[in-house]
Amino acid sequence: MTSKQRSYLKSLAMKVDPIMQIGKSGISPDLTISVEEALEARELIKISVLNNCLDEPKSLALVLSERTHSEIVQVIGKKIVLYKESKNKKKIELPKA
Repeated sequence: MTSKQRSYLKSLAMKVDPIMQIGKSGISPDLTISVEEALEARELIKISVLNNCLDEPKSLALVLSERTHSEIVQVIGKKIVLYKESKNKKKIELPKA
């Protein structure tokens, strides 16, 4: 992903509300499945990391991106933004590389 594409996705993510939360239990298999389904439906999602979560948001983002084969757009504070192109319902058109 180019910096231009990442910048474009960051601008889109500013308008998106977090749709999931990661709490003290961390990343469970159910959460991973939910993230995969949300990425397929929306392509760009924001996840909120709660204060009672013991893991760092950056490490959580790495694990989620590996498990879901998605791109980390950004991690700011306790917010994670992930992107994955949908197989069936492509909504976001990225700028050319």
